[in-house]
Amino acid sequence: MKVIKVGIIGYGKMGKIRHDALRKDSRSKVVSVYDPGLKNIDLEIDLMESAEQVLDSGIDAVFICTPNYLLKELIIKSLNRGINVFSEKPPGISLKETMEINKVERKVNNKVLMFGFNHRFHGSIIRMKEIINTNLLGDLLWMRGRYGKEVDKNYLKDWRVDKTKSGGGIFLDQGIHLLDLFLYFGGELDEVKSFVSNLYWKIPGIEDNVFAIFKNSKTGVCASLHSTMTQWRYLFSFELFFEKGSLILNGLKTSSGSYGDEQLTIIENKYPFVAGSSKKEKQITFNEDFSWELEINHFLDSIEMQTKPKLGNSSDAILLMKTIDKVYKN
Repeated sequence: MKVIKVGIIGYGKMGKIRHDALRKDSRSKVVSVYDPGLKNIDLEIDLMESAEQVLDSGIDAVFICTPNYLLKELIIKSLNRGINVFSEKPPGISLKETMEINKVERKVNNKVLMFGFNHRFHGSIIRMKEIINTNLLGDLLWMRGRYGKEVDKNYLKDWRVDKTKSGGGIFLDQGIHLLDLFLYFGGELDEVKSFVSNLYWKIPGIEDNVFAIFKNSKTGVCASLHSTMTQWRYLFSFELFFEKGSLILNGLKTSSGSYGDEQLTIIENKYPFVAGSSKKEKQITFNEDFSWELEINHFLDSIEMQTKPKLGNSSDAILLMKTIDKVYKN
């Protein structure tokens, strides 16, 4: 199998993370990079003067790690040139953009398009999915998630506070990961009620809090979500409750360590459940984060096998953006 030649457009935090993960897979080699703020780079790759030059550099795949408002155009250009695409989330800044991307993807047909919903590749999430597949805990009843971070006035200098560039606030930036996990575990959540506010930062069009509740009308499964940047501390909490127990995840392993240890608690209730009865409880701490490497591996596997990614594909993206649109409209 030939080495997959890769270009990276956008070499900020995410571009560097993707490059580090690509280095660990011998099937790929980064050959070109473009970032408007990048002047010198100590890498054995070509530093291009534009995104167009990256796309013209003979690459097989491109990683698009730019601000949100640039994603759609670059994805479409890449697909039309016969280049496989890995794009950071969100999949466009609206459902309309996601559908425009999907139209081009269906036209070219034989190219891989994958979006970076990295949380699905965390060790804890993989373990939770494995447990659910065994039916150890019975049917899913409901879900709850909280995702919060602290920001200061420096955040106001970032492109994320310009709605024309970001498309939204904390929900589209970070809460989108939590909603993606809800859909991953609970299926389509077609009923939505929400409150969106910006009481503290008061940035037009940029929410600092979203409170939303969801329901899968076919299964009856409900979920509640809180996405916030006025938490004043970093917090990740994701909980699933079943007929025979629960899966409770607190913390998320990241390079900064801001969200604490990634600790999964698996609780099996005595069944049928009696209040105060004994429970079987197990805790697993995930000390290392291999999610970036696993995500890259999934993308490269899809290219080699010429198959649609099982995770982070366009079907996932469309369902996610449909639900996000409902949250904002409500």
